[in-house]
Amino acid sequence: MSDLETSFQNAVANSKTLSSRPDNATMLKLYGLFKQGSVGDAPSEGPSDMIGMFKHKAWAENHGMDQEDAKRAYIALVESLED
Repeated sequence: MSDLETSFQNAVANSKTLSSRPDNATMLKLYGLFKQGSVGDAPSEGPSDMIGMFKHKAWAENHGMDQEDAKRAYIALVESLED
């Protein structure tokens, strides 16, 4: 496993143990970066339920971003949220 992948997996684990829950906008940003970093570009069509639409939009906002860049951005965001 690469250093970046290890750091990404550590950030994913750390995001689940933050001392306080981030606001909804930050949660969506985390979701979008996580999906872009782990899967790549979002499909053109998303779910029709309200929460699914917000999540899909957050993911799609990262369209075209390199997966490694998304992982780095995710790591930086989680680190900024840690105490």
